Amino acid sequence: MYSDPISDMLTRIRNANLALHPETKMPSSKLKEEIARILSEEGYIDSWKSEAGSVGQELTVRLRYDGDRKRVLKGLQRVSKPGRRVYSGATDIERVRGGIGVAIVSTSEGVMTDRDARRRNVGGEVLCKVW
Repeated sequence: MYSDPISDMLTRIRNANLALHPETKMPSSKLKEEIARILSEEGYIDSWKSEAGSVGQELTVRLRYDGDRKRVLKGLQRVSKPGRRVYSGATDIERVRGGIGVAIVSTSEGVMTDRDARRRNVGGEVLCKVW
């Protein structure tokens, strides 16, 4: 049993990406599905799907590579952890790599990117950074 399922998800994606695997599987949850949705919308992964597994729901994430098998996803970093939660106001959310990357924020209006949070003027828990 692991104590931080989001960190486990990011580690599985990071490891599969480094090993150039086409996809990775993990236990599913609503928050993980929202993170996968954002990664897909931002173009870091090809697709994702949640289906019934041997025990509970299973989330399958298809990774994206360019034409000559170079990684599209360069890095993932967990920001807010169970031992140290990180919250930011709408104007205080830092840009990732000067705006090239994306921070995923859990707000009162749902899980969204840092750009969407700034546009809607809502803050929340900064879950992770992706570039």
